[in-house]
Amino acid sequence: MSDADKLLPGRPYPLGATSDGLGVNFAVFSANATRMDLCLFDARGRKELRRLPLPECTDEIWHGYLPDAQPGLVYGYRAHGPYDPAHGHRFNPQKLLLDPYARQLTGALRWSDALFGYRVQHPRMDLSMDRRDSAAWVPKAVVSDDGFNWGGGESPSVPWDDTFIYEAHIKGVSMKRGDVRGGWRGTAEALAHPAFIEHLHKLGVTALELLPVHAALDDHFLVERGLRNYWGYNTLAYFAPDPRYLGPAGTNSLRMAIRRLHSAGIEVILDVVYNHTAEGNELGPTLSWRGLDNASYYRLIPGEERYYINDTGCGNTVNLSHPRVLQMVMDSLRHWAESYRVDGFRFDLGVTLGREGTGFDPGSGFFDAILQDPVLSRLKLISEPWDTGPDGYQLGNHPPGFAEWNDRYRDTLRRFWRGDAEQRGELAASLSATPALFDRRHRRPWASVNFLASHDGFTAADVVSYCEKHNEANGDENGDGHGENYSFNWGVEGPSTDESVMQIRSRVLKSMLASLLMSDGTPMLLGGDEFGNSQNGNNNAYCQDNDLSWLDWSQADTQQGRALMDLVSRARALRRAHPSLRRGRFGDDGAELAPGIKRAAWYDMDGCEMSEEAWAYAEGRVLGFQRAALRPDGEVDVTLLLVNGGSEEVVFVLPALPCRWFRRLDTGREGKGGNEIRADELPVCAHGLVLLANNEGGRP
Repeated sequence: MSDADKLLPGRPYPLGATSDGLGVNFAVFSANATRMDLCLFDARGRKELRRLPLPECTDEIWHGYLPDAQPGLVYGYRAHGPYDPAHGHRFNPQKLLLDPYARQLTGALRWSDALFGYRVQHPRMDLSMDRRDSAAWVPKAVVSDDGFNWGGGESPSVPWDDTFIYEAHIKGVSMKRGDVRGGWRGTAEALAHPAFIEHLHKLGVTALELLPVHAALDDHFLVERGLRNYWGYNTLAYFAPDPRYLGPAGTNSLRMAIRRLHSAGIEVILDVVYNHTAEGNELGPTLSWRGLDNASYYRLIPGEERYYINDTGCGNTVNLSHPRVLQMVMDSLRHWAESYRVDGFRFDLGVTLGREGTGFDPGSGFFDAILQDPVLSRLKLISEPWDTGPDGYQLGNHPPGFAEWNDRYRDTLRRFWRGDAEQRGELAASLSATPALFDRRHRRPWASVNFLASHDGFTAADVVSYCEKHNEANGDENGDGHGENYSFNWGVEGPSTDESVMQIRSRVLKSMLASLLMSDGTPMLLGGDEFGNSQNGNNNAYCQDNDLSWLDWSQADTQQGRALMDLVSRARALRRAHPSLRRGRFGDDGAELAPGIKRAAWYDMDGCEMSEEAWAYAEGRVLGFQRAALRPDGEVDVTLLLVNGGSEEVVFVLPALPCRWFRRLDTGREGKGGNEIRADELPVCAHGLVLLANNEGGRP
């Protein structure tokens, strides 16, 4: 080897490939490798040009410096070491490995038996070793230049108390928008299209939460079925956006979209998957972490290190108890926070991230590392508070600083509005941000992220259109997805032209959406629910990268779609106009903010406060919720929410409070309000919701 083909020692920090203008420093972690080769490829990633051993290893970081190398260089690694699966080691230098810190990728993965470290269908399975080169079948890393002109723009920094989240898929949100240029559809550019931003503004949305944008792998079994891993919860690279979502500007396509959204006052939250990787269990492919240092990157079963702890249900669990693995996750989060300026993260299977050797721990290294970080601790942090491992349901048990997806809220809202018994107490808790779970350790109501629907499950329209899931298109004979959705079809399974069925569906849907925006906590809306988007009863559309999952924007131009959007827009405006609808703190509900006006009180239909007997009455389906809060001018804002989850109209006796009541919203009167209530009684239609306020509040 000539001197020109040798690497200089370089530095062990930072990890990844870092250009200094005169060359590139390479650094990669492996505690158990015996040698690490840097492989350089042509610009298209098809031909391996040179293979250079990294000359130094410092504190288990292999590193080297390539003079004169520039951004755009295509590379990968080959790791040497023991192939001993029984003891957790799966080194195989015939497998080209993706840099865990790769910030840009080129090429797509193509499924081949050469991707596996063992001989597929060998009698000894993964204990055998495959010696075929995998380079032709895998994507490669690209040395990137992350420079971008942000123009001095700042994050909107929307307070939690005013946050309204819109969950969407970066591709599906625009594929069927006729006002978006064809080449932009499905890419980051479409996120910043003026028409889409205007739509978010009309709804009052303050934060766009995107399903995973990290580069992800399409599972082999899905490819065989002609499907794809549409949602993207199968991460292949933690620092690189998926190339399929990028336009001609490459990674800057996403940065430009975020900058334009910020200019419009809209934050961007990323759904991130650090609990598992795309490499699966012991029979999965060798693509990156497994080949670099399987025993360090993954949690293995003690005493049976051939096998993986599977708290995620996805084959493996990332070992965040290892300091270098935790560092990788923290570095990834800071990369997205600083290089892309995202405003927050939603952590998939957040309980897995908080697991230590003894189980879930709200004081785990992961939570501690984030909450002490001067960059990350200031962002919006949201956890999915469950996984499939032991004691995997931890709603309300995350540390202060984190919000949590409240699926208990979702289920209660659905059950109450379909008319189930024994739901009044649960509804009362849900409308007030489930204080039994979140009113601890000085947490605020915003910690409860309330939602009626999310990407995982029925859309809101399907909640009122289907009794059963219909996932046949997924290829698992309808065996996948949740069996209990707390849904109801109101007489016809699926689409209907029956006017009476459509009328009741519309009213129930409006009442549910209005409830969402009138609950304490942080509301989250599934993209498309505002105009009645349907997935034809599929409650697990993770593999449907097609019309089934893409938002059908034509529905927004229908009478029903416009009515729903108007309802969401006005309910959101009322939430902003009335501080009592978004209380910022838990507190003593019995405290009076003005003579005769409690901070919060619950009423039955007779106008009396709920008694123990009333709460215990299983068949009660009506409830009044009075809240009060101080307005900025010092006046007391009082609202009274009246809900009727039953199938017959009821007449509420209004509580004897020192208030003049104005009707602000009524889902049984096409949502129109504004008139003063001069009687002591008020009818509320079946499956209806009425909001009264002690002031007209101007135009919402």
